[in-house]
Amino acid sequence: MISKSTNTPAIDIEELNFSFQDVPILENINMTIDVGDFAGLVGPNGGGKTTLLKLIMGLYKIQSGTIKLFGQSIKKQRKSIGYVPQYANFNSDFPISVLDTVLQGRLGMTRFFGGYASKDRDIANKVMKETEILQLSHRSIQSLSGGQMQRVLVARALATEPEILLLDEPTANIDQRSEKDIFDLFKTINQRMTILIISHDIGFVSDYINRVFCLNKTLVCHDASPVTSDTIHALYGAHVSEIYHGHSH
Repeated sequence: MISKSTNTPAIDIEELNFSFQDVPILENINMTIDVGDFAGLVGPNGGGKTTLLKLIMGLYKIQSGTIKLFGQSIKKQRKSIGYVPQYANFNSDFPISVLDTVLQGRLGMTRFFGGYASKDRDIANKVMKETEILQLSHRSIQSLSGGQMQRVLVARALATEPEILLLDEPTANIDQRSEKDIFDLFKTINQRMTILIISHDIGFVSDYINRVFCLNKTLVCHDASPVTSDTIHALYGAHVSEIYHGHSH
């Protein structure tokens, strides 16, 4: 169950600006994600989506504006965040088992010497069962399909016991059937934690999320209403067709 007070936003961003070498990446971002939200972040490549996630995680230094997690600084709440990268960014050639990969989520959460504690292994087994990969625990990650590997990365993030889960296009490199299964899993996980997901597929995520943020350097829209063709034009700055695809298509 979600334990933080629902009166304080899980993520609260005010007047955030960020640049790389004097090139503006994010401008005047004001964004509130409530406890228990399943929020989607969409927009064109180069629009600042991944940069925003890295700022929330504290990987980049905030230049102006503020980011609060549960009303506190990122430094105080860093351990409340779990992160799932794109599968394409993960080196699956490294000879490591599924269990050892998931246990990486316990690094920094457990003792420094003597290996993992029994509690760490219990947590790893619990999240592997939840993500339906427990039977793969001794398999090498080299032998996994794209969908299986993505579940391993989700389990590794869950092993940190987060209260906010950040997902950076987690289904970009898997087939549509696996994508639906992964999103069904996220929907279940959302019952106990807040989720913010970057996605390239506006139509698909709209079946799951309760709030959408459209980002292209600045926020174009941020509510729970359907994304319209006008919003898409404002986001992508080009002539594109609005496409909806539900689970039955």
